[in-house]
Order: sequence, then structure tokens, then C-alpha cells
Amino acid sequence: MLRAAAGDAGRAYKQQMLDLLDVRPDQTVLDAGCGPGTDLPALAERVGDGGTVLGVDRDPAMLARARERTSDLHQVEIREGDVHALPVEASTVDRAKIDRVLMHVAEPADALAQLNRATRPGSRVGLAEPDWDTLIVDAEDLETSRAFTRYTTEEVVRHATVGRSLPRLAEQAGFQVETVLATTPVFREFQDADNVLGLGRNMEQAITEGRIDRDRGHRWFASLSEGPFYASFTLVSVICTC
Repeated sequence: MLRAAAGDAGRAYKQQMLDLLDVRPDQTVLDAGCGPGTDLPALAERVGDGGTVLGVDRDPAMLARARERTSDLHQVEIREGDVHALPVEASTVDRAKIDRVLMHVAEPADALAQLNRATRPGSRVGLAEPDWDTLIVDAEDLETSRAFTRYTTEEVVRHATVGRSLPRLAEQAGFQVETVLATTPVFREFQDADNVLGLGRNMEQAITEGRIDRDRGHRWFASLSEGPFYASFTLVSVICTC
């Protein structure tokens, strides 16, 4: 998560979301599924001394990292909780965001309903999710690249195409969609792509499950590091209001 956020594409879409959320001094901001707290310092800076930033996550390791990252920021409060049952009182949040979380949760619609419950009328909410059906990995063996993307979409990520569904899901949750944007993170370095996209890890899993031939899968993966590399996917961001 930290590597993905630190890349050029990660920084660009996050900055764009923060700008469109229009976080202001003295507001209460919720980062649902805050992970290691990557975005909490930037949110704290925008709410100023009189504001509050709530970071919620259910993973103890992520919560520990988030607390360490924000230990000197009095505006930030870290809470353990699930996005399906946010530990936040109703109608108390001015701004909220959920970033690359809905693809993993049991019920994205329920998580969005929780965001709607937590936010005040007139609040702004930012959503961002990849669409893994758009994953492209360049290789001479195009068929195996396509098989890898299919496996990622069908088996690796729980809600792999939630990115394209964000506008519809947001409206069904009671939000008014204001802005829909698409960003394409591009990877030109094989090692970076392997770390972020799990190329080797997911290929081994696909081979083990009989989805891709072992020799062909290993040749495909080995070839990726031998020449110029390209991979990309589409990430969808939605800004909506209550």
C-alpha cells in the first residue's frame, strides 16, 4: 500500500481527491479503511488545529503503523473498527474518503451505507477503486497475459470490477455523484510492478490451481524482466455529496 501510494500515479490521484474533497479548517474528516495512515497527515494539515481526523481500520498491524505515523498530530484519532459498522456517530462527519478498500470488503454497498450514515447533509465523500479487468501486462505471449488478468479478476480480488461500479453504487447508497475521474497508473519497472501488482505471487497461485500451464506461466514471468516493461490498469475516483 505504501509503495503504491508513493508512486507518481498514486500521489497524483490522491492529491486530486484531496483537492476535490475541499477539506477545510475545523472540519471532521473520516478516512475509512485508513490502513497504515498514509493520508492522515495531509488531512490533518488541511483541518488545522481546530479540526479532527478519524482514521478507522480493523487490522491491528495497520492501526499500529497509523498511530506511529500520526503520534505527533493531536487532530488525528485512530479507531479500530470495520467499514461495515463504522465506530462513528451518525451525521458527525464533514468529509469522508474510502480508498482501495471496497474491492476487499464483504459488501461494498453496506460500507457505502455506513459512510452515508456517518456524514452530515452537504458533506463531500471521495471514493477510489481499481478496475482489475483493465489490467494490462505487455508480453509476447499475449494469451498468457490475458489469462493472468482473468485470473486476477476472477480469483485474486474479491470485487475486482468495483471501480467501474462506483458511480452506480454511490447513487444507490443515497449520494449525489458530482465528479467521476479515471487515472491510469503506468509501471515501466518490472520490480515495482511485481511488488504492487503481485505478478509472480499471483502467477504461482494460478499455476497451482491449474488455471495456467506451469512451464508457460514461468516463461511468461521470466520474460517480463528481460526487456522493456509495461503494465497499467484503470483506477476510478468518484466525488459525491450527501
